[in-house]
Amino acid sequence: MRKYIPIFFTASLLVMGCGNSQQNSNETGEADKASSQASDSIAHKITPCLWVEKDAKAVADYYLSIFRNGKLKDYRKYKNPPQENGQDQGSFETAVIEVAGTEFSILAAGPLFKFNEAISFVINCKDQAEVDYYWEALTANGGKEGSCGWCKDKYGLSWQVVPVEYFDLINSNDPKVRDKAMKNTFKQTKLILSELK
Repeated sequence: MRKYIPIFFTASLLVMGCGNSQQNSNETGEADKASSQASDSIAHKITPCLWVEKDAKAVADYYLSIFRNGKLKDYRKYKNPPQENGQDQGSFETAVIEVAGTEFSILAAGPLFKFNEAISFVINCKDQAEVDYYWEALTANGGKEGSCGWCKDKYGLSWQVVPVEYFDLINSNDPKVRDKAMKNTFKQTKLILSELK
């Protein structure tokens, strides 16, 4: 039976010049267990890949602690091949998680790239209580509040935490409703639905 291998794995090898990286078999027991439960084919057509500096497992655990009913689908550690002079090039890690029906790949391969606001993920919340939960969870322990419902988690990844009713307000046929919602949006950090109505 073919093992589940994250699609970003090949890309990471090319980026890092690791065409024949070897998996560290001593540290992949959990990965083998997760992999054996994975689908025989790729489940998602598009999977966002999050590049972090280190510890893919810790990053996966962090997001799984915030998004309920998520699961770790795969975790692996790979050894980079040595340079021509025999110098050790270290290792990198990969993980795949599924949260809220979306699959995310995590590549922990050094401090080459950082997140910025050009990419963010919208969390569509059913009510204010859910907005409050995600806002507090994402901004805790090193996360940062932004404006207009935007925040960053402790890894610097940007999120938009939005109550679904918000879209009804800003797209209302009543210009007074639209204007009030838009005007008050710019005054807020976390979106407070009662103040937008």
